[in-house]
Amino acid sequence: MEKQMSDDQIKEILKNSKTIAMIGVSSEKKGEDPKNLKRKPANVVMKYMQDFGYKVIPVNPFAKGEVINGETVIESLDDISEKIDIVDVFRPSKETPGFAKEAAKLGAKTLWLQYGIQNEEAKKISEEANIKYIENKCIKQEYQKLFQKSNPVFPVLKK
Repeated sequence: MEKQMSDDQIKEILKNSKTIAMIGVSSEKKGEDPKNLKRKPANVVMKYMQDFGYKVIPVNPFAKGEVINGETVIESLDDISEKIDIVDVFRPSKETPGFAKEAAKLGAKTLWLQYGIQNEEAKKISEEANIKYIENKCIKQEYQKLFQKSNPVFPVLKK
């Protein structure tokens, strides 16, 4: 098993990235308390990254057209016309090879699988497409650790 990316490599990726396509940002379910939405990990992470100057494009076929954290949700990576630096995935590991292929087609620089998500096939697809591959790490936690020198417990929930 080869080693994970080093902190320096991850810091470099975050420093040189501007636009993140975030797959799996949740929309509000009917009858759901809107406060719940703020607690969903993908939404917490999206808002956090936006606060630090990243443009985050939410991708979720079930929430297409809705507005989350000021951005309109799009159906799939295929619908993105701008340059994407990082494709950040909050979906089950088994779905990630498809996202890896879409990320390659899109010319993304990095495929980032969130904490608890990893997939050998997605990794292989990424490597063959010359895309940096990060798995099983939270982009928000990495940002905090590398740029804010803090390592809070995830998720930090604002009441």
